[in-house]
Amino acid sequence: MKKIILSIIAGCATFAGASEIELKFYPYELKLNHAFNLATMSRTVTPGVQVELRLDSLTGYGEASMPPYLGESVESVMSFLERVDPARLSDPFQFEAIHQYLDSLAPGNRAAKAAVDIALHDLTGKMMGRPWYQIYGLDPALAPCTSYTISNDSPEVLARKMAEAEPYRIWKVKMGVPGDRELIETIRRHTSRPLCVDANQGWKTREEALENILWLAERNVMFVEQPMAKTDLEGHRWLKERSPLPIIADEAVQTSADVQALADAYDGINIKLMKSGGLHDAYKMAIMARLLGLKVMVGCMTETSCAVTAAAQLAPLADWVDLDGNLLIANDPFDGLRIVDGKVILPPLPGIGITVK
Repeated sequence: MKKIILSIIAGCATFAGASEIELKFYPYELKLNHAFNLATMSRTVTPGVQVELRLDSLTGYGEASMPPYLGESVESVMSFLERVDPARLSDPFQFEAIHQYLDSLAPGNRAAKAAVDIALHDLTGKMMGRPWYQIYGLDPALAPCTSYTISNDSPEVLARKMAEAEPYRIWKVKMGVPGDRELIETIRRHTSRPLCVDANQGWKTREEALENILWLAERNVMFVEQPMAKTDLEGHRWLKERSPLPIIADEAVQTSADVQALADAYDGINIKLMKSGGLHDAYKMAIMARLLGLKVMVGCMTETSCAVTAAAQLAPLADWVDLDGNLLIANDPFDGLRIVDGKVILPPLPGIGITVK
């Protein structure tokens, strides 16, 4: 895709010595190492938009990633960002006011809003000279091991995927597709390490979901994400009462406004910046989940190290993390979090912790 840069400059009177704030954004297509096969689709690329916020000598980086189910596109994100007045970002610490302003421009568009939010967090963290996990008061040593995603494929490609997944202690398997039990059995012949399962709404009835979960419970599976349709709250209540494994909401939970309503239907929530609109609301979601007795998972879409490392700032709050989106692409323009023996290692860099390659 041809790189198009749109640049908007506005006066920035809030900060002494700061003359202007500059917002740049451009499309960037992520190329996957392997086809990503889910319950409802398969893809080899993911569209994205990269964002930069510049204030004096500092640059904050952000990202919008648009998996198809979010209903956003490069065109919708670019259109939204064109409407953002940088003057309204002139005090980048005013997260609540800025999000109210972004929401006033259009409903939804959470990936676009996440891109601005991530860039703001990166910029303000750099202004303070602190990484955001430290600003939150979190201990980076408490970040869990990440899972590594394996989707079904031909036997030859699946063998390569499992070889690539060897450094990771936990594997995440996509189910809800034809041959998914055979995939689990193939993996179990290869390794006994813990698995987590994401059905991506692929099971059609509560009985089918329970049958699969009972089968998985005998195969060292830790939990199951989004077994059935996100709209089936009553079905998930029924399933939660009977399931021997924790049930985690993914597509069913988008922002902090969704958390309380589903607390009795799930055991935990999967927080993703592209769903929540960025770190500002994602942090609220994690705190709300804890207050409601829910487990916390921090996940990602297929993203560069920019958005994944931003999400990782919340990793010490999580029971589980699925922060492998940057590991699945071949053209990551950033360096950020590292995975050492499966464990998330947060960079001690200010902001969201990334550098440009």
